[in-house]
Amino acid sequence: MDKIYNIPSFLKYLNIKGSDSDIIQIIHYNEHSDILLKSPPTQIDFYLLALKDQIEVQSPIESMSDSYLFLDKPGNTIEWDLKHPFSGYAIFVNQKLLSKTIKDVSFANYDRHEALFLTPEEKDTLYDLFSKSYKEYQKENYSKEVLISYTTLILSYTQIYYERQFEARSKVYNKVVADFYEQLDAVLNNPKGINELPSVLYFAKKANLSTNYFGDLIKHFTGTSPLDHIHEGIIQIAKNKLRHTKLSVSEIAYSLGFDYPTYFTKFFRQKTGISPKLFRNQ
Repeated sequence: MDKIYNIPSFLKYLNIKGSDSDIIQIIHYNEHSDILLKSPPTQIDFYLLALKDQIEVQSPIESMSDSYLFLDKPGNTIEWDLKHPFSGYAIFVNQKLLSKTIKDVSFANYDRHEALFLTPEEKDTLYDLFSKSYKEYQKENYSKEVLISYTTLILSYTQIYYERQFEARSKVYNKVVADFYEQLDAVLNNPKGINELPSVLYFAKKANLSTNYFGDLIKHFTGTSPLDHIHEGIIQIAKNKLRHTKLSVSEIAYSLGFDYPTYFTKFFRQKTGISPKLFRNQ
């Protein structure tokens, strides 16, 4: 996987006849019956918003439509293996056009091709916006500003729909949260100590979710980010060791996975307002 595809080269890779523009392109999948159905991991350098149906994705939520939205960002690696062509739309946008809009959109940083399962009403709303975008793009002198406005509106609706998905999948995600608490507790209370500081990435991989999706999920259901949960757990373990053991500050630092005691001291002071030594003396 040496090649990184821009918009024109990726469309050519998909067997889709597009233009040479690396700014923005919009396609209607229904018009491309020879689209590539299988691909090894492939890296892209643009934003891709794809609204698809008739594809082999099983929704864990009842009463969903047969449509799904996927969003990928520059730098993402995607792969697929489909049995049949699918229908829907896709918007390919150069990252420069969305840099200001996308920075505050958390789901835009999902890096595991997380599917947004759509209700029938959500499907109708997004299909309307995608189809209007496509009609504008088909004009000889289309407005780039109008297309970006449609794309921004799609992103706004998508943010709302992802939040709805968290609630709709609450039974599934409550287990993810419970597993996170259990796994974090096991790591922090390992009798042999912590080899390295636990990361959000570690727990996200355990849940088979992208780091940012996992972070949004945990914060949605607990009100606290997973990183803050990890930090709070480390601080509690550190306090217990400072109170109830004779281990030196350096020994405690190493037992918690810190490479340098000075880093632990700085971390502890940031979280508590005082140094480990002062905490122990108090």
